[in-house]
Amino acid sequence: MTTLRSTLFTLCLAQTSLSLFACQQPPAPPAPKPVVVAAPVVPPVQPRSWYASGKNGAVSTGKREATNAALQVMKAGGNAADGAAAALLALSVADGKKFHFGGEMVALVYSATDNSVQVIAGQGAAPRLATRERYLKTGIPASGALAATVPGAPDAIFTLLDRYGSKTFKDVSAPTQELLKGNKEAWHWRFARTLRKLAEEEGKAEGARRAGISRVSDEFYRGSIARDIDKWARDTGALLRFEDLATHSTRIEQPMSIDYRGHTVFKPGAMTQGPSLLAALGTVEHFTMHGLSALNPRAVHVAVEAMKLAFADRDTYLGDPLFANVPAEELIYPYYLSQRAQLISLDKALNEMRPGDPRNKKPTLDKIPQWATKFSKSNDTTTCVVADKAGNVVAATASGWSGVEAGETGVWLGSRLQSFNLWPEHPNVLVPGKRPRITLTPTMVFKNKRPVIAISVAGGDSQDQVTLQLLMDLIDFRMLPDEAVTAPRWGTEQLVGSFLQTAPQLGVLKADPKLVAAIGAQLSQWGHKVQAETTPLGEPSVLVIDPNNGILTAAGDPATGREAAAF
Repeated sequence: MTTLRSTLFTLCLAQTSLSLFACQQPPAPPAPKPVVVAAPVVPPVQPRSWYASGKNGAVSTGKREATNAALQVMKAGGNAADGAAAALLALSVADGKKFHFGGEMVALVYSATDNSVQVIAGQGAAPRLATRERYLKTGIPASGALAATVPGAPDAIFTLLDRYGSKTFKDVSAPTQELLKGNKEAWHWRFARTLRKLAEEEGKAEGARRAGISRVSDEFYRGSIARDIDKWARDTGALLRFEDLATHSTRIEQPMSIDYRGHTVFKPGAMTQGPSLLAALGTVEHFTMHGLSALNPRAVHVAVEAMKLAFADRDTYLGDPLFANVPAEELIYPYYLSQRAQLISLDKALNEMRPGDPRNKKPTLDKIPQWATKFSKSNDTTTCVVADKAGNVVAATASGWSGVEAGETGVWLGSRLQSFNLWPEHPNVLVPGKRPRITLTPTMVFKNKRPVIAISVAGGDSQDQVTLQLLMDLIDFRMLPDEAVTAPRWGTEQLVGSFLQTAPQLGVLKADPKLVAAIGAQLSQWGHKVQAETTPLGEPSVLVIDPNNGILTAAGDPATGREAAAF
C-alpha cells in the first residue's frame, strides 16, 4: 500500500521535488502488548467499491452494473473502447433515469495506436419540425416528446466501437442483455428485443466486424427501428421523423486544449461548455497556488471568480459552430485570458455577469447583453472513464432524462431540446437541424505527451466547476485520486442555466457544509453569498494513469454512487 500510494503521489503531477511534500501514509498497526506471545494480527485492507488500482484495466462509472460490464468485456480481451461501449449500454438500463439510450453522449478518446485524441460528438440535432416559432408562445418544454432531439447516443456508441474497439456489438451488448432479463421495468423486454434485432442485423455481415457495426447503425437510423419511431411520432404528435434519423451522423471533432502548469488539458469544443473549463484554467494560472490547499479561502475565491468570468463568456458566445460564428479559440487565447484575470480582485467578489470581447481582445464587452430568463431546476447525467493496459483511454459523459419511450421500441428519448434558447441572433438559438449547446464535457489531461488523467462529471452546469476543482486538487494541491473525488466542493450559481435558460443568481456560491464551516466566513466577507448545500455538488469519476509503471487508478465519489474497479 505504501508503494502504491507513493507511486500515485508521483503521478499526481508534482512539478517540484517530492521532498517538499509529505505523502500521508496509512497508520501503522498498534504495537503488541507485552503479555501477548503471538504476533499481532493486522486486519486486511478492506476493498472500496469506489476506488481501485490495477495494470490491465480500470474503470469508474455511475453504476456497479456498468462498471462490471466494462470489466467483463475487457477481461475477455476487449480494449478501453470496448469496455466503455459495454458500460454505456449498461448505464442506459442501470442508470436509466439519468441516461436514456435515445439521449446523447460525448466522449474524448485517446488511441495509443496513432497517439491521437478525438471527440465523439454524439449530440443529435433539433428535428426539422422544431422551429423557433413553434415554441415562442409556450416555451421549450422540459420533458416529453416535444423536448426530444434526434437520438445521438446510439450512433456515438456504435462509432466508438467501430473506430476504436475490437469487439462486436453483440459482444459489448451481452452484459446489458443480462441486465434486461430481470424485467424490472415494463420497457426492459422491449429494449431487449431492440438490442437483439440490432445484433441479428450485425450477424448478417458474415464476420466482418466493422461492416457488422455499420449494419447496426443503419438498422437503428435508417431501418425498421427508425420507421417504428417515425410511426409512433406521427401517431402521437411528436416531431421526430424518419428523415431526421436517416440523415443523422456522429461527428468526429478535434478537441480544444490549453496548457496548465506543465500539463495539456483537452476538452470538447463549442457545442459543449468545454471551452469554459479551459478559459477558467487559463485564468487561474495567472495566480500562484503554491503552498495553498483546497480549503484555502484565497484559492477557492480565485477559482470561483475565474469560473464566473468563463461562464459569462459561455452564455454569450457558445453554440453549434456549424450554425454560428463562435470565437472558440479566441476565448482561450493567452493574452485575452491575461486581461480577464486582471478583473479578479483578491478581496472582492465580482457579483455581476461580465462577458469579455475576445474578438477584439478586450477584457469586457462595451455593451453587456441582457437575456430574458426564467427559473427552473437543472438536471443530471452519468459518468464513464475507462483505460486499458495498452494505453487507450476513454472519458465519456452520457445523458438523457424526462423523455418518453418511442412506441414499442423500448428506446427512451431525451429532452435536450431545452438546452436551446429562443433569443434571436444568439449563437444557441433554436434552429431545425442544429445541435444545442450542451453541458456534457469530459476531460483528458496529458503530461509529457502521454495521458495521465481522465475525468467525467455528472451534474449539468456543475460539471466543469467540479472538473476545475479536481484538476486543482490533483495538480496544484497534490491530492491522490480518492482524496480529490471526496474533497468538499463548491459551485457558483452566477450563470445562465443550461436547462430552460434559468436566470443567474448573482454572487450565490453553494458549498459543501465542511467547506462553509472552514472558510465560509472569509468568503462571505469578500462578498460571496455563501449557502451550505447538503446535496453533493456534481458526481465525479476520475482515472489517474502512471505512465512510468503502468498503474491505472479509478475513483468515483461514493457519496454520489460512483463505482470503480480494476484488474
